[in-house]
Amino acid sequence: MTSHIDPDRAQFEAFKALDRDHPIEMLNLVRLRAKAAYPAGHDLAGAGLSGAEAYRRYGAETAPIIARLGAAIIWRGTFQTTLIGPQDEVWDEMFIARYPSAHAFLEMVTEPAYRAAVIHRQAAVADSRLIRTAPAPTGASFG
Repeated sequence: MTSHIDPDRAQFEAFKALDRDHPIEMLNLVRLRAKAAYPAGHDLAGAGLSGAEAYRRYGAETAPIIARLGAAIIWRGTFQTTLIGPQDEVWDEMFIARYPSAHAFLEMVTEPAYRAAVIHRQAAVADSRLIRTAPAPTGASFG
């Protein structure tokens, strides 16, 4: 099974090629490892942290960054079951983060403090999906 933890170059270039001057919402689906997998030599490599503990460290270290950029978690849910789709895609974390623009997201991922914190995400995550969306009007009907 292929896991997806970081974007590949083509995905990141496609993200950057889209219009950056409007709010974006990023759908995050995250499956955590039972045990965090820090690289050899990292201070936490032998600490025995769970994936959930490592992911909480990622969240704690990045929270001030997203707040400073004007971003926020606008929806969070708890996975229950898949009605339509692959039954093996079970998610431990599900949320939508809203950024004031793609510029803000790109600023976040290139900031040194974020780049230092992302090691916790990489150690924590077994598989993930990160899907960029543009906000659209809501209403009472599908479609």
